[in-house]
Amino acid sequence: MKPAFSVIFLTTLLGAGQGLFLALFTHQSYSLFGLLPMQPDTFYGYGSVLALVFLGTGLIASFFHLGRPERAWRSATQWRTSWLSREVIVLPAFMGLVFLYATVHLFGYRPDVVTLPSGMIIDLSIVLGVVGTIMSFALFVCTGMIYACLPFLREWHSPLTVINFILFGGSSGFILAAFYAASAAPTQAGFFAGWAIIITFLAFAGRVASLVRNAHLKPKSTIQTAIGIKHPHIVQRSQGAMGGSFNTREFFHGKSKKFIRVIKPTFLLLAFVFPLALLALGMFTPALLGVTFILQYCGLLAERWFFFAQANHPQNLYYQTIG
Repeated sequence: MKPAFSVIFLTTLLGAGQGLFLALFTHQSYSLFGLLPMQPDTFYGYGSVLALVFLGTGLIASFFHLGRPERAWRSATQWRTSWLSREVIVLPAFMGLVFLYATVHLFGYRPDVVTLPSGMIIDLSIVLGVVGTIMSFALFVCTGMIYACLPFLREWHSPLTVINFILFGGSSGFILAAFYAASAAPTQAGFFAGWAIIITFLAFAGRVASLVRNAHLKPKSTIQTAIGIKHPHIVQRSQGAMGGSFNTREFFHGKSKKFIRVIKPTFLLLAFVFPLALLALGMFTPALLGVTFILQYCGLLAERWFFFAQANHPQNLYYQTIG
């Protein structure tokens, strides 16, 4: 498939924003149980504003993928059958919850909602955090299922697609949270970095598993089945038209095999190996964590490009001289 850079930026930016919100609420949850020192409201509030910046930027990027942006609202009308429609609905709902979560912290408005039998008080920010967490995972599932639900694109049609979307977002989000904490609450940077190491390692394992799986896929269709002729020796010598078409432009990435061989180790190093190595140093300074996040984000951009490019649409059987 031909990667669309608007979608590449959409999915990676949303993942970082979702992961950052999950990291912030994870910290607040630990603090609620006395496992970590509770930070000032501004720590969670401004961190959520940063998450909103990533979510909003990702949303803006998505409009560059639309031929008629003014009709974007129509994409939500097929929510009963379309994962894309569900994503379109869940994304603004999640952004609204992150906005409210930031607002109640920044304005210090955290009224008590319920007192548990143990005496623990659950305030409004906790309720918003729980609902926001559920919506964040729902958004990950919707985004991943847009691709995983397509049986004819076998490279995507796997539970690993959704799992990896969650892990990649969690990894980048916790690294971003570590960078944010190194500036706003230096004593807490180690907590986020520790979780970032765990999630990044799991993301690395998940991506390697998907690469191994895809390398062993055997195509169900051949040029013979594509044109309905059983002759064992069929060779296509031209694309069948004088010029290009939508099919020849949009269903193949157009890069050489050498480029594909190079980009795979590149994204594995940038997105996983280098961040793990830098985090393992234990030097949780803003500068080093900032470099770690930037390196990983560049790696995730390359990974997402490869994710789209690796999917071989069956229609390319008709255009083997192109695809």
